Amino acid sequence: MDRLVYVAMSGASETLRAQAANNHNLANANTTGYRADLSAFRSLLVAGSGEPSRVYATNGTVGFDNSTGQMASTGNTLDVAVNGEGWIAVQANDGREAYTRAGDLRVDVNGQLTNGAGHPVLGDSGPLVVPPHSAITVARDGSVSIVPLGQEAKTTAVVGRIKLVNPPAAGLVRGSDGLFRQRDGSDAPADASVQLMSGTLETSNVNVAAAMTQMIELARRYELQVKAIRTAEEDAASSTRLLQAG
Repeated sequence: MDRLVYVAMSGASETLRAQAANNHNLANANTTGYRADLSAFRSLLVAGSGEPSRVYATNGTVGFDNSTGQMASTGNTLDVAVNGEGWIAVQANDGREAYTRAGDLRVDVNGQLTNGAGHPVLGDSGPLVVPPHSAITVARDGSVSIVPLGQEAKTTAVVGRIKLVNPPAAGLVRGSDGLFRQRDGSDAPADASVQLMSGTLETSNVNVAAAMTQMIELARRYELQVKAIRTAEEDAASSTRLLQAG
C-alpha cells in the first residue's frame, strides 16, 4: 500500500510544480519579448538498497521556446524588435552582461538608454548614454542617432551602437531575473548580421490557448493522483478492520 501512496504523492507534488511553470508562462503572456519555459515529466528509480520497485515522477524545466513572437507595430522610434534570430545585450543588476528580446527602450533621467525593465542597454564599450536631444532614432544595425538639443532636424549625430549578439540558443540559460546568459558565463561577441526593426515590439511567444488547455489537463491529473491517495487510505483502513475482525 505504501508503494501506491508514494507514487501518487510524488506524482501530485510534481504536477503542482508543472502547474506553477505553466502558470508562470500564462502570467507573462503579455510580457514584451518573453520566451516560454518548457517543462517535462520523467520517471526516476528511487536510489538505495533493495529491489528497484519504486519509481517516482519528477518535473523540471528543460529549456525555453526559442520561436519568435508576433511583431506589433507601435510607431514609437525607441521601440525595436530583433528581426529573426539574435538578442539585445543589457547590463543585469549584478553588473554582468545579459541578453533579452525586449526592445521597449527609453532614456532615463540620467541620459542612460534602458529597456522597459530598467536594465541599461549595452553598446560597444559599456552602457549607452544619450546626450540631450530633440529627436532620437535607432537604425537597423543598432546605431543610435540623435538631433542634438537646439540643432536643426537635419543635424544628426551617432552616439553609439547597441550591442546585438546571436549565441546558440542551446548555450543560453534564463536567470531568476528573466534575462538570459551564456551557460559558461562568458560574454557573447557582437554579431553584425543581427538586425533591428524600429517602431515595432515583439510580443510574448506564449500560446495562450495551449497553456490554458495544459492548465486544465494538469488540474485533472492532480485530482486523479489525490484520488489514488484516498483510495490507498481507504484500502488500508479496510485491511485493518479485517485483521481486527480476525
